[in-house]
Amino acid sequence: MHLCFLDESSTPPKPTNKGKGRYFVIAGLIMHEDQWHGVAAAMKALLEHRDYRVHGELKWRYFSPHNTDEENSVAHLPEERRNELRTKLFEIITARKSIRIVACVASVDAAYELGYVKDADDLYVYTYKPVTERFQYHLQDVSRAVGSKQLGIVVADHRGKTQDDHLRRQHRGLVQERGKFTSKYDNYVETVFLTPSHHSVGIQLVDLVAGAIGRYYNAKDETYASRLWRSFRASPSGKIEGYGLVKFPKDSWR
Repeated sequence: MHLCFLDESSTPPKPTNKGKGRYFVIAGLIMHEDQWHGVAAAMKALLEHRDYRVHGELKWRYFSPHNTDEENSVAHLPEERRNELRTKLFEIITARKSIRIVACVASVDAAYELGYVKDADDLYVYTYKPVTERFQYHLQDVSRAVGSKQLGIVVADHRGKTQDDHLRRQHRGLVQERGKFTSKYDNYVETVFLTPSHHSVGIQLVDLVAGAIGRYYNAKDETYASRLWRSFRASPSGKIEGYGLVKFPKDSWR
């Protein structure tokens, strides 16, 4: 079984944010079930190391030197240590060659110019769809490589009852629909699983991934995204765009 942990870079902007040129990111971190224990153990050992002694949930925003959240688990670390820890957390991902990243970057302005993207929930779903498709393609790739059908589950961050119910309905529609413009999710099992991020090692890691990608597009800062490019799903020639990184809307993205 393959797991695709999924999280977003920030709260999906509302239509009132249109005109601000913002990018919204959803990222997926794909690993086989056999890898989970190794990843969790490596993360636990790193956070308990005497140089860091981090207790509590990890979020991308906590690593900002200006973050004042009361629950910030890295608030006791000076900026240099925070950056060092973040780099080592990314190395847990990149050191494992079979772990893959997939992501969609939505141009908020362009998305809200589409007639069918009317609110933040729509923006989330249409950014979510390409990520789930790339997970399906990854499962197909691995199935061909190993000679047996590989199955997968999406595990996403709980956001709230209304948003969660909407996502479940949309996910079910994607998986069950058989249309001209919809992928066949033949390697998926069950529904999308939603869990609070503080209970999930995978979601905390992918939160950092989504944050790094969002930082790259919104602030033109590649400091951390550049450490992740080699872990993205790619074509045989190494092309990431369209394979592991998708832009929405495809024709009017800017």
